Amino acid sequence: MLGDINLPLILLAALIASCSPGPATLAIAGTSMSAGRGYGLVLASGITTGSLTWSVGAALGLGAVMLANAWAFEMIRYLGACYLLFLAYKSARAAMTSGDLPARRLSTPTLRSAYGKGLALHLTNPKAILFFGSLFAVGVPPGSPPEALIMVILAVGLQSALVFHGYALLFSSPPMMTGYMKLRRWFEAVFAVAFGAAGVKILTTRLD
Repeated sequence: MLGDINLPLILLAALIASCSPGPATLAIAGTSMSAGRGYGLVLASGITTGSLTWSVGAALGLGAVMLANAWAFEMIRYLGACYLLFLAYKSARAAMTSGDLPARRLSTPTLRSAYGKGLALHLTNPKAILFFGSLFAVGVPPGSPPEALIMVILAVGLQSALVFHGYALLFSSPPMMTGYMKLRRWFEAVFAVAFGAAGVKILTTRLD
């Protein structure tokens, strides 16, 4: 059914991309350590949904269409950069706020907002468009049957879900949460710098 599709190679490329440190990993780590396992898993589900959305879009040719229309790609790029800078601002504000974790739990976001954060983070990630567009353009030969495309989408989606939810389980473990509670402001400062750097990089780098 897969024909000339090299599924192991596709999964390896997707695994490297999802395991690489980036905004998604930072968001999962921060939410899991500060708000707990449930919120981390829900945020990871939002990120997985965003990843699956771009995967389906690329399989249908959406990635190529967006890359051919510079304005659409640029709009996603600027939205993504602004969202990352917004997350950097929130982390910076948290880093400058004194107080222990229990006091801050009063402002913990809802599960719906955690899911929305993860979804928005991946839907506004221009590198996701480039990655999935390249993945299907290079790894899936033209004329592949629909069942082959579905198999690739499901395999990549399942692998991404395992990676992202695995991160949530890891960072919500007792040692991680204990470390966060002790060094909360330092962690938030690191998140602020990392989100800010990612946002600025997206704004200033030409993704031709």
